Amino acid sequence: MNDDARPAPEPRDIPPHSGAADEVNRQDPSRRSVLWTTAGVAGAGLGLGALGAGTASAAGRSAPDAVAAAEAVAAAPPRQGRTMAGVPFERRSTVRVGIIGLGNRGDSMIDLFLALPGVQVKAVCDTVRDKAEKAANKVTAAGQPAPAIYAKDEHDYENLCKRGDIDFVYVVTPWELHFPMAKTAMLNGKHVGVECPIAMRLEELWQLVDLSERTRRHCMQLENCCYGKNEMRVLRMAHAGLFGELQHGAGAYNHDLRELMFDPDYYEGPWRRLWHTRLRGDLYPNHGFGPVANYMDVNRGDRVVSISSVGTTPLGLAAYREEHMPAGDPSWKESYIGADRTISLVQTAKGRVIRLEHDVSSPHPYSRINSLGGTKGVFEDYPERIYLEPTNTNHQWDDFRKYAEWDHWLWKEHANPPGGHGGMDYIMVFRLMQCMRLGLVPDFDVYDAAVWTAPVPLSHLSIKAKGVPLPIPDFTRGEWKKARSGMDSEKPAE
Repeated sequence: MNDDARPAPEPRDIPPHSGAADEVNRQDPSRRSVLWTTAGVAGAGLGLGALGAGTASAAGRSAPDAVAAAEAVAAAPPRQGRTMAGVPFERRSTVRVGIIGLGNRGDSMIDLFLALPGVQVKAVCDTVRDKAEKAANKVTAAGQPAPAIYAKDEHDYENLCKRGDIDFVYVVTPWELHFPMAKTAMLNGKHVGVECPIAMRLEELWQLVDLSERTRRHCMQLENCCYGKNEMRVLRMAHAGLFGELQHGAGAYNHDLRELMFDPDYYEGPWRRLWHTRLRGDLYPNHGFGPVANYMDVNRGDRVVSISSVGTTPLGLAAYREEHMPAGDPSWKESYIGADRTISLVQTAKGRVIRLEHDVSSPHPYSRINSLGGTKGVFEDYPERIYLEPTNTNHQWDDFRKYAEWDHWLWKEHANPPGGHGGMDYIMVFRLMQCMRLGLVPDFDVYDAAVWTAPVPLSHLSIKAKGVPLPIPDFTRGEWKKARSGMDSEKPAE
């Protein structure tokens, strides 16, 4: 730890609001955090298969039991603090950042933080010291002081979070670590942004909501797809009424990851593949769900109320292993239960329907679907096309490029942004750091993070109960009824 790192107040834990619904939430109480290492993930069991553990058999759980379990956790507990809806950041001239996780994603994203004025990377953390040192070298190469390096062990991130010279913690680690790291950051007085999904259990989502409200720290799902050029154009068109009354939307993460999940060098261990041995449902709903939720002003005038999910048989990963992996490879000890394709139907309080899909285990060109329909027409992506009355009346798709005038100001100002994923990563980081510097309300908050992630445990449970609709919690505790700003922002004065 550097000499200028002042210790924060001693972290205080918060209790879970309910001991019920073990089918949704059970975890090994002796394992409050998990190892980053492959051995820890594979050997400890993580208590994370518990979403499907307990009295339920592998064949399924009865619908009444599944509904009762979900309802127990969906019930909103009493507030421990005040709402974080509409709460601005504190204005600051420089945003001081700590980054936890320097693998594929973290290594590329640090470049974007370093490309922005008014941002300093003060500390980096990874259990693989070489990765942390590589990131530190990037910081000094950008002309900033050498950051502190935390690479002692799997708990060293806690020391990063205790520093007194960090405003924002960015978490870029395997999924099972997102919750404890976000929690630790807030308990130490830091705003935190987390790669998706933000947690793996409903109980964890409630804890993050409660902790954000109690500490007055923002906890955000850094969903880059919300900042895609097409997504932001459709958002502005929807809010301008071009689609009429919104009726339905669809989003997905259909991305053939078989080769990468079996690549021993791409991920740090098999952590992502192992989730397919634990959960049947949609493991990665956020990329598709976030943009559609924004179109429909979910948590800002509407809310999602239920989800019903079905899934195919889990054949894809085993078939790929049979064809490509040698005898004796550790993957042969794995039994996959995750559906090759999961399809979920989400309903909103206003009667709208959102379809979510997830498929990373079978041959398929990349698609997030990204569709929106209303009483005046429809947009569909992959490939992009649109049909809007009264312009279109011939039952033929129109060219979406004609609607470039509706591009969001962020894309007009940054027409050719650097970084990956077509520039959306840069737009996301630029906007977040801008909000922190200028003291603005963030484009999305802990309630959005919780809603966009809730399909992870709920789709698993719904599939086990043969598609029964399950309630989605109102994480806002009624604040969704109030219209407020979100992604469709106005350009601020610097």
